[in-house]
Amino acid sequence: MNAAGIDLGEGDAGFVLGTGEVAVLLIHGLTGTPTELRRVAVGLAKAGCTVYVPTLAGHCGGNADLQATGWRDWYEGVRKTFVGIRRQHSKVFVGGLSMGAVMSMYVASEHPGQVAGLLMYSTTLKYDGWSINKLAFLTPLLMKIPFGVHICKFEEKPPYGIKNERLRAIVERQMKEGHSSEAGLLTMEGVTVRELHRMNAVVRKRMPSITVPALVLHSIEDDITSRWNADYVERKLGGEVVKILLDDCYHMITVDLQYRRVVELSVQFINNHRTDLAPSAHSLPTEEYRQRA
Repeated sequence: MNAAGIDLGEGDAGFVLGTGEVAVLLIHGLTGTPTELRRVAVGLAKAGCTVYVPTLAGHCGGNADLQATGWRDWYEGVRKTFVGIRRQHSKVFVGGLSMGAVMSMYVASEHPGQVAGLLMYSTTLKYDGWSINKLAFLTPLLMKIPFGVHICKFEEKPPYGIKNERLRAIVERQMKEGHSSEAGLLTMEGVTVRELHRMNAVVRKRMPSITVPALVLHSIEDDITSRWNADYVERKLGGEVVKILLDDCYHMITVDLQYRRVVELSVQFINNHRTDLAPSAHSLPTEEYRQRA
């Protein structure tokens, strides 16, 4: 497929892989970059999909760039990408990592009947993983206090969502050296967190009306967002949800030790929903993975 004319955001970090008839739009996380989705994109492209990974507005630069944008700016860039993809593909799956998974639900709600399925990796509706400060639940309250948003500042800390020690060391070095287009930002200001809370509030209200099938993958060891997030999606989404809990990985499941399993499960899900036929006999082994948890 010709990707010409499809908006992939500012800069040159966004990319397109594959030439398949079925399209997949993948959305990176908050303060993240398209690089965090490249391994999955490569796997999906090899399986016959065309994969589009844009750069969200304000990302892959400095904190000032990010603070100058809000969640509706992030979505507007994704919307432009989606509209361009729809012009070239009749079947489009949308997914993402962390905040990107939440935004994929918003895309589906804004374009009813146009999304074939959702690929939701480490969905982040609230920060409640084991590495998060236990007082983090007070953040939404602090955001409501005058000027409270300006005194909040959050810094990425080990293990940075990555169980793979070798990869973690590489990412840590890149972040500390300021390579934001590769590893994302090391810090996140309160203004940005407030925008995430605002988007999440809107999406939560819409979830029961989102009826497209969804694959929800989440680590049982997630250091950033607990399995509560996956369980909540399973309960609240209005369509069919296949939830699978992974082990031996942390939050960044698209690059961590189980990324090949993420690719495998995503390909199976896409194959089961790329036509209007019922899922094949090789349906995803949901129960096996639920029992592990």
